[in-house]
Amino acid sequence: MKSVYTAGLSVGAVMIAATLFIQPVAGQGGGTAAQGPGAGRGQGRGQGQGTGGGQGAGQGGGRGGGFGAPQQNLPTSPTAVTLPTMTEVTGPAPMYDSAPSQPAGKGLDFYKYQAKEYFLSGTANGQPYKTRMVVRMPADRTKFSGLVLMESMHGSGAAHMFEYTSMYIMNSGHAAVEVVTTANTPGELKAMNEARYKDMVVVNGQATDILAQAGALVKGGTPLGGAVPRKVILAGTSQTAGILINYLPAHAVYRTPKMERIFDGYMPTSNGSTINLDLDVPIVHVPTMQEVSGSTITWRQDSDDPGKQYRVYEFPGMAHVDTRDAARMVPNPCALPLSTYPLQAYMSVALNHLFAWVDKGVVPPHADRIWLDRNEADGSPMALDETGNPRGGVRSPYVDVPVVKYKIRPAVANPFPANPSAWMKANGNEKGAGLMCSLSASQTALSKDELKKRYKNKKNYVSMVEKRVSELEKAGWSLPMYRELILSDAAKVDF
Repeated sequence: MKSVYTAGLSVGAVMIAATLFIQPVAGQGGGTAAQGPGAGRGQGRGQGQGTGGGQGAGQGGGRGGGFGAPQQNLPTSPTAVTLPTMTEVTGPAPMYDSAPSQPAGKGLDFYKYQAKEYFLSGTANGQPYKTRMVVRMPADRTKFSGLVLMESMHGSGAAHMFEYTSMYIMNSGHAAVEVVTTANTPGELKAMNEARYKDMVVVNGQATDILAQAGALVKGGTPLGGAVPRKVILAGTSQTAGILINYLPAHAVYRTPKMERIFDGYMPTSNGSTINLDLDVPIVHVPTMQEVSGSTITWRQDSDDPGKQYRVYEFPGMAHVDTRDAARMVPNPCALPLSTYPLQAYMSVALNHLFAWVDKGVVPPHADRIWLDRNEADGSPMALDETGNPRGGVRSPYVDVPVVKYKIRPAVANPFPANPSAWMKANGNEKGAGLMCSLSASQTALSKDELKKRYKNKKNYVSMVEKRVSELEKAGWSLPMYRELILSDAAKVDF
């Protein structure tokens, strides 16, 4: 798909959004940790760590604080939302592409998907709006799985949750829907394509109502070509995870015109806020190494109790943003080699568990949390193994059969690349890089001597990776569709 502009939105929008990248949504953090002896943390149901030996659970602990979303003008009892007016957008000029960062050769055309753009018009929080919705689903509607991932488009101009799970979404036949809910975005889109987006308008305070109305429309199947979905989940990452969390009080009262619930599950990611709100649907929460390393990371424990269904999955190696497939990070604007950890492969594990939970009632497995020792003499508040990677969490061959050391927040490159990406140019080069590098992870390769000491030779190393992948697939921590990608990474390691 050709786009009028794929560099993302301007620095003003990005820097405003950056306040939500690391900090918890207002009022959701707080409290002091109550952690028992040792570095461990979590639920005591880890999958085993490393190439030998098991992994024990840490002592439990709790964190205070609670959900403190901004006040909403919400009804006091379940109320059907008014559906917005929907019109398809076909021009003038090409559609803005909000998902340019997908694995090479694995885009919409490969999976026979199509993207359609719509304008939605209605009233939210007492004021009129006209916003943008993009629907990505199989061109052949008979291939649609009946499951929908919905998200608010990030203020930087990206449908990150689709980007972070695109291979899984499209390989499974799921639909992905994004909707603009941030007030800055219409002006940014107008600046790039006045003729196409001139009538868009969204103001602050409308996000919750827009999501409810757009979600109800999707639940009825109209944007899906008449295909009525079985389940719709709302996901978000970083800024849009904050928007999702602020929506949660509305879950209990906003309904479709048929008085059905709008969203069947929630997945906030790149977010470590404590969510203390009882819902009648599951939440799968995915903090990354940036949030785990922060002082306000949630200590909420997993639960299967009705109204408290919750899982938290922390993946060692996963940074706040993806740098493996991110178009805006090429060439590398950071001082160290960027991580090629496949965020997509493991974010999709979490999403797959949520879909199975809400659609078929398959209760997902529990995972140990990333261990914390709060001893930063080694450069991290996380407890690190002999390689320098975090202990605990949802394991992968990238940390169990390691060939690199991951570290968050590399510095900006000096000198800065002479030919930065279009996104970097649009966002002040070093200024934009300062934000993105702080949200990224670097990787430092082990020496060939160290590789030979650990694995003897490449054949043995690849065999160990294959074995670990098989173990993790059986345990539900690796999806078979990503097996080829993981083994391809192993095959590229130079001994």
